[in-house]
Amino acid sequence: MVLSNRPQGSSSPARSKDTSFVLWFEEVGIGDIPLVGGKNASLGEMIQQLSAKGVNVPTGFATTAYAYRYFVENAGLEDQLRNLFADLDLDDVTNLRERGKQARALVMNTPFPPELQAAISSAYLRLCERYGADAEFCDRFSGEFADECQKFGKELDVAVRSSATAEDLPDASFAGQQETYLNVHGVKAVLEACHKCFASLFTDRAISYRHQYAERIDDFDEFSVALSVGVQKMVRSDLAASGVMFSIDTETGFKNAALITAAYGLGENVVQGAVNPDEYFVFKPTLKDGKRPILNKRLGSKEIKMVYDVGGGKQTKNVPVAVPDRKKFCISDDQVLTLAKWACIIEDHYSAKRGKDTPMDIEWAKDGITGDLFIVQARPETVQSQKAGNVIKHYQLNGTGDVLTTGRAVGEMIGAGRARVIMDVHRIAEFQDGEVLVTNKTDPDWEPIMKKSSAIVTNQGGRTCHAAIIAREMGIPAIVGCGDATEVLQTGQEVTVSCAEGEEGRVYGGRVPFDIQETQLDNLPRTRTRILMNVGNPEEAFSLATIPCDGVGLARLEFIIANHIKAHPLALMHFDELEDKAAKWEISQLTANYDNKPEFFVDKLATGVGMIAAAFYPNPVVVRMSDFKSNEYANLLGGREFEPKEENPMIGWRGASRYYDPNYTAAFGLECTAIKRVRDDMGMTNVIPMIPFCRTPDEGRKVLDTMATYGLRKGENGLQVYVMCEIPSNVILADQFSQVFDGFSIGSNDLTQLTLGLDRDSALVAHIFDERNDGVKEMVRQVITKAKGNDRKIGICGQAPSDYPEFAAFLVELGIDSISLNPDTVLKTMLEIAKTEGIG
Repeated sequence: MVLSNRPQGSSSPARSKDTSFVLWFEEVGIGDIPLVGGKNASLGEMIQQLSAKGVNVPTGFATTAYAYRYFVENAGLEDQLRNLFADLDLDDVTNLRERGKQARALVMNTPFPPELQAAISSAYLRLCERYGADAEFCDRFSGEFADECQKFGKELDVAVRSSATAEDLPDASFAGQQETYLNVHGVKAVLEACHKCFASLFTDRAISYRHQYAERIDDFDEFSVALSVGVQKMVRSDLAASGVMFSIDTETGFKNAALITAAYGLGENVVQGAVNPDEYFVFKPTLKDGKRPILNKRLGSKEIKMVYDVGGGKQTKNVPVAVPDRKKFCISDDQVLTLAKWACIIEDHYSAKRGKDTPMDIEWAKDGITGDLFIVQARPETVQSQKAGNVIKHYQLNGTGDVLTTGRAVGEMIGAGRARVIMDVHRIAEFQDGEVLVTNKTDPDWEPIMKKSSAIVTNQGGRTCHAAIIAREMGIPAIVGCGDATEVLQTGQEVTVSCAEGEEGRVYGGRVPFDIQETQLDNLPRTRTRILMNVGNPEEAFSLATIPCDGVGLARLEFIIANHIKAHPLALMHFDELEDKAAKWEISQLTANYDNKPEFFVDKLATGVGMIAAAFYPNPVVVRMSDFKSNEYANLLGGREFEPKEENPMIGWRGASRYYDPNYTAAFGLECTAIKRVRDDMGMTNVIPMIPFCRTPDEGRKVLDTMATYGLRKGENGLQVYVMCEIPSNVILADQFSQVFDGFSIGSNDLTQLTLGLDRDSALVAHIFDERNDGVKEMVRQVITKAKGNDRKIGICGQAPSDYPEFAAFLVELGIDSISLNPDTVLKTMLEIAKTEGIG
């Protein structure tokens, strides 16, 4: 059956690999890169080794490096090419372009030897036979795909891809340097595509990249590179979807997450950055345990798709995507999880093969006729995996400016310079060193100037597009998918490109000052006191996880609710009854893909908490349930219809008193459902919910009963529940609270204001607010003593130890179990605590 991409047979006569013009993918493995290049060797490796594990790879054949060298030697091309490149000047774009054009013409004007033509032709015809009779298979189909099947007859549709012998190496990707041709039919077209692939060894970008690589590797000779061509059965993703996935986070190097991108149609648009694709993060450790840990889903615009040019003069063409399809994800959650499982299988195989962790860069496709998923390429990831693991480099803006445009941040860095807007690759000679490249999208033809830029900004593309990959490889920041960058930015304008503020990259007008801090992680002390971190923004979690610590002592739900959900939970639950028309319209836009409005709240909260929990897994992540005050809840969309007006919200209807109140219990139930989803469905049992502002032990019991109603029962599946210690009653009644909860976390801000009887938001008494006050310290001493006496965990998540090293020392001397700190103070406070403990 042809369109299943599974051949009926694969027998071939015995031959010497070293002197063959053609080898089938089944005949080669990763050790055969010198024979068929990295791309083809990897396809053969997966077909041989991973098919039994369920990884689907379409088969095909490869022309060999021997075939390329036979062609070059037979025609005497090497001397001609060496003479042509004798005066090559990579710094002169015009010179590079002329030499490349002449080299390609020289190859294309030299016909293949008859014996090479015969070998390729015979292999292609054999591939057609191996996939069976198309017409017979297509007779089984009717409806919208019948014509698609019948029009090809027995001429198999194939992808013809270049695979250089210096490509897809563990420390250099050479990605996109040579050409690929899709939807190729017939012997003549296959031969022509193979010839073009040979010539593409001398594209401008390939010449430039090879010379850069030659400067890094002493024994690398550009003319020692040979070109293999892979001819592979096409997957009909033009009728479905395709994309790219990495078995590592491409921005932070976080190794436990797989990033998957997806868009409609053939995958070239995703690779080239012509579309803004859907994005998914999947957590690998619990995925391997059978859980469903989709940490995050981001809907892309997906405005166009590449399809077969049926009846036209080209092999492929781009067409608009219907608006309803743009507004939904192009693959299902089950398909996302299948792809992520394959990414794990592929990564584990290559890691075992190389004897060290080998994150992978993988291209996938879904067949629109059969519905099957396939892997069509896999190569080692060559940026994050090569970074030194003992240094943290942190970029920090020291000012601000007008935000001119935003997009997807790539690189966690900051760059600045004069903008240079270039829409046509033929104008790249205008680019000056150190400028910010602003364009619609890039492809490998832009690489000669990309290496000279201080930053890159594009209208189109996602985090796996060409601009993103090259920016990471060259160590420069990039913002992709802005949409309007070439309209709002002007050539000559001074701009600052910041990718150091989370997933959203921002282009500021002018040169905003910034610092770069490097921290060496070698020989950091390991303290007896556990050092935790306060984390609010899920988008920063993977990056923050690079800072050595023992987990998260405070993950605030308020950030996720205010910035990602934005709507009051009761407004979602009573959407049809809302009177505020403006709020109702905004909520309808936010929840456009959700028929069930409350599910939007649960989904966003679960993915936000899941991102933080995954980043620090398996270390504990203490999640404080929502602690907005009534005036803050009222500011959420639709909130004013559900919130009372209180004279002093700081000590009003907040925390625990809300959770069991009939007027709010259902909303708290959404939080419980989200936490249960993270722990049970995603498998992040390291999440420990914590109850804020619990005034009495009886309140605590009511909250636990309410949580149990929504499936969070203390003790089940290892569930612990902590309580904030931020009210004097928490200290005075600590023995009783110990009978209700599994642990305490001191909230020094509220504990200080309530111990001293002041409003910390009042400027009139702000000078009295000091956590180092003897009364506050006595409260802290008492609760630590009582908690330890009851064998309960006790930590602190308030501001005091982040601000005052002497307060941290005081806590250590009392024997506190853990101290949770703001991220920017973790390392320096860790060193101070080590001194207090007499370590180092």
